[in-house]
Amino acid sequence: MSNVCTDPASLPCRKHDPDLWFADDPTRLAFAQQLCGDCPVRAQCLAGALARREPCGVWGGQLVDRGRIIRKRSRSRQRNADRERQPAAAEVAGPEARPTGSDAAA
Repeated sequence: MSNVCTDPASLPCRKHDPDLWFADDPTRLAFAQQLCGDCPVRAQCLAGALARREPCGVWGGQLVDRGRIIRKRSRSRQRNADRERQPAAAEVAGPEARPTGSDAAA
């Protein structure tokens, strides 16, 4: 790691709400990643987080989970994963909820 002479109070993670870097909301996490973009200690931050195997959060502009950089899943993959976890409406309601006759073709 190089020695970067920077006032810690000027770093994005010190100027903004610390919870932003550990948010559950993907929009907030993306904003935290954006704030890291011009940070002078970005590389050192990420290297330290990976070395410590940080459990979660945005570190050095990357999303980290269980000590590894993770890539954001596409929205379509997320929707497919959600569908796999939830039973279809016909399975929950039973056979009487399934369309019959002309309704089945629609």
